[in-house]
Amino acid sequence: MRAYERLLRYAVVYTTSDPESKAAPTTARQLDLLNMLADEMKQLGLVDTHVDEFGVCYGWLPATPGMEDQPAVGFIAHVDTAPDFNGENVKPQIIKNYDGGDVLLAGSGDKLTVEEFPTLAGLKGMTLITTDGTSLLGADDKAGIAEIMTAIENVIASGTPHGRICLAFTPDEEVGAGVDHFDVEKFGAAYAYTLDGGMEGEVSYETFNAALAKVHIHGLSVHPGSSKDTMINAALVAMEFNAILPACDTPRNTEMYEGFFHLTDMHGDVNEADLQYIIRDHSREIFEKRKHMMEQAAAIINARYGREVVTLAMRDQYYNMEEVIRTQMHLVENAYKAVEQAGMKPFTEPMRGGTDGCRLSFMGLPTPNLCTGGFAFHGRFEHIAAESMDRCTKMVELLMTTCR
Repeated sequence: MRAYERLLRYAVVYTTSDPESKAAPTTARQLDLLNMLADEMKQLGLVDTHVDEFGVCYGWLPATPGMEDQPAVGFIAHVDTAPDFNGENVKPQIIKNYDGGDVLLAGSGDKLTVEEFPTLAGLKGMTLITTDGTSLLGADDKAGIAEIMTAIENVIASGTPHGRICLAFTPDEEVGAGVDHFDVEKFGAAYAYTLDGGMEGEVSYETFNAALAKVHIHGLSVHPGSSKDTMINAALVAMEFNAILPACDTPRNTEMYEGFFHLTDMHGDVNEADLQYIIRDHSREIFEKRKHMMEQAAAIINARYGREVVTLAMRDQYYNMEEVIRTQMHLVENAYKAVEQAGMKPFTEPMRGGTDGCRLSFMGLPTPNLCTGGFAFHGRFEHIAAESMDRCTKMVELLMTTCR
């Protein structure tokens, strides 16, 4: 079975996670795919396959005779799709021998255009898989799952010697809880790779440092006709708070190693207002300075009004895995070799986000991130080519066997 065929099967399973849920996993529907994967691994001959009480699916392929001393290598992908866009009733479109032009998304009437997505031109002649415009596709990260599962099937079928191979599929990566309950010791890998990247050839090991900030504004509402020097309009104070932060340090205005403050949510009235930000930077030093700027903004406003108008709560979400991977660069070198041998051109760019591998690396499991071949994740324009998935599958096979 080719990887894209597995993707088509996995994509139709509704697995969107829920950022407001405190359950583990955050949505029970993720278990549908997790249990499917556990059964599939059993059928392939993996041992001890199971879904634990937190919704993490594990499975192991024992080393072939004579390879027991090789370091165990792990491969990880996540089953949930992002809550940013509809992930239910996914209806993939398959376009064989894609002509390189614009694509009509039949369900919504939208067009996937070369003007907006110039990388489409490089997929000409391939089998293109898109959404129908009414949902996301879920290649993030069901393409990664499909490539791992196809690679392990191919390794078993070929009889190629290999050390112990450890597989895990996690829930809730899209809401930042993917490895909250991951058992690194039980997993037993010396190192691992997540397959959660994009364009063919991508090898990522530099990620953001990340924090979440919640700002609450306590206003004071009085009759506007007699509010001189008394009223504190929480909605206006929220605007004041945001105006203190650097105006150009937003996702729209930054790239590569440039960090940002991203206002993700705001609501309020005269009495109360709330702002939510994510804070991102590749540099740990600048990341800490960004958090301090948030604290300063709160202090400035509280001093301005002579009372505690602003309360600020921040928590770190993950850190730049490069701090760990820089001491394990053989993992990146091995990935580069596998990418090249699979017929792709390796490249590394700073990742403007994070993966399960960020937290896993700091939990004692160094875990760079690898390409899946997909584009435009988290929305109706998500797409991927079957041939790209084939090459990513071959890359994984090589890392499971020769490129250790």
